[in-house]
Parts: sequence; structure tokens; C-alpha cells
Amino acid sequence: MIDNIREICNVAWADVRFMRHTWVNVLIMSMMSPLLYLLAFGYGVGQFVADMYIPEYDMTVSYVTFIIPGIVALTALSASFSSVSTRMNVQRLYYRNFDEMMLCPLRFSSIAIGKAMLGIIRGLLSCMIIFVLGFAFTYATSTPLQFNIEFVLTLLVSCFAFSMLGETAAFLAKSHASMATFSSLVILPMTFLCGTFFVISLMPQWFQAILYVLPLTYSSSLMRESMIPGVEFTAMSWVFLLVLVVMGIALLLFNIYLMRARRI
Repeated sequence: MIDNIREICNVAWADVRFMRHTWVNVLIMSMMSPLLYLLAFGYGVGQFVADMYIPEYDMTVSYVTFIIPGIVALTALSASFSSVSTRMNVQRLYYRNFDEMMLCPLRFSSIAIGKAMLGIIRGLLSCMIIFVLGFAFTYATSTPLQFNIEFVLTLLVSCFAFSMLGETAAFLAKSHASMATFSSLVILPMTFLCGTFFVISLMPQWFQAILYVLPLTYSSSLMRESMIPGVEFTAMSWVFLLVLVVMGIALLLFNIYLMRARRI
């Protein structure tokens, strides 16, 4: 166990050092899209949709309060996925130095988790900044956002799952164009269709079934249940969290398989 942790830290150290030298650019890039979504949807669309009724919780909240948890989940996706997928894609296809790591006496599990640590750390930092901004925006309302252990667990699991998804995309991509195609076909639809800006339960049943295949749907739902006051985690909430954990572990095992089979 100690050897595994040491190997993970060794793999992650270079990426963490890289982020240390580019932390200003990282924070600006991570915050720009969420802030634009918040301004465009929260204060643009929000002028026409003052309140949002959530059937699952049988309560009405301001639209800004409704979308901020979704934007936090979206930030976890964009920050974790892009940081891992972009860096690994460049290392594999441009610098060609990922093969050197494969030749080192390291466990494949340590490589997979270690390379995902950059996405996890960046996702946590970006989401906490968005949370602070969201709390400031909703502090004067009747439903200011709350911070609790459920939110922390959801954030950690979400960043882990999305980092593993970015790693999978980097392994499967055969070129930089392939990565752009993956983002267009998978990440972009998740951005707008996984309940970030609307209530999923109001959609047709067949459409809901499709959305619950995507991990961002679970993350958005769990973020709202942990951040909106008056809403508590239920048994189904813990099931959703478990599903998100299983998705992350499944992607981890798939990444290990790709490395073991040399299909990267």
C-alpha cells in the first residue's frame, strides 16, 4: 500500500510541478467558462426565469441558486477532463515521453491514478473558487448555498471520475483531431444535456434514460442535493454517489487494461 502511494506521488509530481508554474493560466482557463455560463444563464436567462420549481424536492428556488450547483459540476468536468486529456495527449503524441514511463518499474494502477491527480487537484481548486463566487451571489437570497461533507464527497468522486474519463480519451485518441472529435461527441452534449441548466425529471422518460448513462447527470443531481439548503441526501442520493464511484473505477480498470494490452 505504501509503495503504491509512493509510486502515485512520483508519477503525479511532474504534473503538479507543471501546474505550479502555470497556475495563473490554469485558474483563468478554469474560471472563464463557468463565469460566462453563470452570467449568461443566471443573470441573462434568470431575468426571465426568476424561480425554478424542482419536483424531486418539492421546492422552489431562484434560478441562480438552481444553476450554480450544476455549474460547479460542469466545472469539475471541464477542469478535470481537459487538464488530464490535453497533457497526456501532448505527452503521447507530441513529446513521445509517455512510453518512457511505461518502461519504468511502476504498477499500471499507479500510473493511471498518478496521471489523474492533475485533473483531480485542478478540478478541486476550480470548483472551490466557483463555490465561493456562487455563495457570494446567493448570500443575500433566501437560499444561500451550503457547504457540507456530502458536497466534499460528491466533488472528490466527480473529479476522480472525470479525470479518468479524460485519461481514457487521451489513450484512445490517435491524433489531436481525435481528441477534438471526442470532446464534440461526448463532452459538449454532457455540458448542456445533463441537468446543468434544467430539471431532468420534466423531460420525457426515454430522454431521461439516455441522460442517466452520462456521469455528469449524477454529479449535477448530487451537487444540488448537497448545496441547496433544505435538501438532504436520501438513500437514492447515496445510490447515485455509488454509481459515480463505479463509473470512475470502471474507467480506471479500462485504462489499466489499455496500458497492459499496449493499446495506447
